[in-house]
Amino acid sequence: MTATYTFDVFTSLDGYGAAGGDWTGYWGKQGPELLDRRLALYGAEQRMVFGANTFRAFQRMLASSTEESDVRDPWVTRMRNLPTTVVSTTLQGPLEWPDATVVSGDAVDVVARLKEESGVPLRSHGCLSMNRALMAAGLVDLVQVTLFPVITGRTGLDPVFRGAPDFDLELLESRTLDGRIQELIYRPTLH
Repeated sequence: MTATYTFDVFTSLDGYGAAGGDWTGYWGKQGPELLDRRLALYGAEQRMVFGANTFRAFQRMLASSTEESDVRDPWVTRMRNLPTTVVSTTLQGPLEWPDATVVSGDAVDVVARLKEESGVPLRSHGCLSMNRALMAAGLVDLVQVTLFPVITGRTGLDPVFRGAPDFDLELLESRTLDGRIQELIYRPTLH
């Protein structure tokens, strides 16, 4: 049996995964429904998969945060405590992360092997370039997009699907959180 792999990503309406300027975390739009939904998603047994750059960013972000900051939302704490595979050719263990293992190699090969061997679903939050490569290789089963109601045309950073192949998306689930945030779960197939 092959484990399901979910590419979980936050985005602005114009397709950016982050923004500079004076935008705050989650573009300042998070509310209790979003936070409860995120905690429920990360409450299930699963294995996280990160690329080295996103893993380093999470480490820096968490190291510079306090217990009261948005960075330490309960779902983030839960995500940090899940078993984690970090795909990297530059990082070496042990990592300052509760249950993380570094696996050296090409992400496509590593994730293909994880999908065959894992007894739990796989999930990756962010990791844009890695997940674009995994989608192109047909290894992403679900794309979970959390769409925040902002346009970051001047300050947008990290275009989520920059350089990705064309995909047809089958909408499997949709919900509105806090009256303004859309969560959309798709099954991608190469076009």
